[in-house]
Amino acid sequence: MRITPQDASLRTCGICTLAPVMPVLVVKDAAHARPLAEALVAGGLPALEVTLRTGAALDVIREMAQVKGGVVGAGTLITPKDAEAAKEAGAQFGVSPGATDDLLDACESIGLPLLPGAATATEAMRLLARGYGMLKFFPAETSGGAPALKAIGAPLPQISFCPTGGITPANAESYLSLPNVVCAGGSWVAPADLVEAGNWAAIEAIARDASQLRKS
Repeated sequence: MRITPQDASLRTCGICTLAPVMPVLVVKDAAHARPLAEALVAGGLPALEVTLRTGAALDVIREMAQVKGGVVGAGTLITPKDAEAAKEAGAQFGVSPGATDDLLDACESIGLPLLPGAATATEAMRLLARGYGMLKFFPAETSGGAPALKAIGAPLPQISFCPTGGITPANAESYLSLPNVVCAGGSWVAPADLVEAGNWAAIEAIARDASQLRKS
């Protein structure tokens, strides 16, 4: 079922409002998928971005899609085939580091709400012209960080962002304090060593701390 850019942004904005942090997950073993998602959801982070950076990613999405209370999306969408595979696996939304017309067309055609990436005012304006008002600011820290995103927000207050890339507990609130930021994407909530060890209690505790980050 086709989706418009405006409806896609409404959907992704709603997902981004679920918690102040959206976990960005690189999962190598599908056996870790369900307990990892359960730990993050229990810790108060229900919106989950599973990056398509491992061979297990689509199976991870399939497993996480079955976790009650979770809203699972696919990250690192680059091509139309990525979008189609993510939707088939059960992803409820997509995230991309940038945006191409081919990817936007594909996501709209198959009804997959996309959070497209932008790093400059020009990129943000082009997406806004197409109808996207909810964007990913990536790579956040190397693109100027919170000061850059604040500056972009001054002339473009109608665009909201989920900054991702270099976000940590130390700088997350500098982003969350901005009026044009809905949530921040972060990988720190699921450290690889804890995932490999199956230490779900520790991950739940990290998620709970992240869920308490709020706009100042």
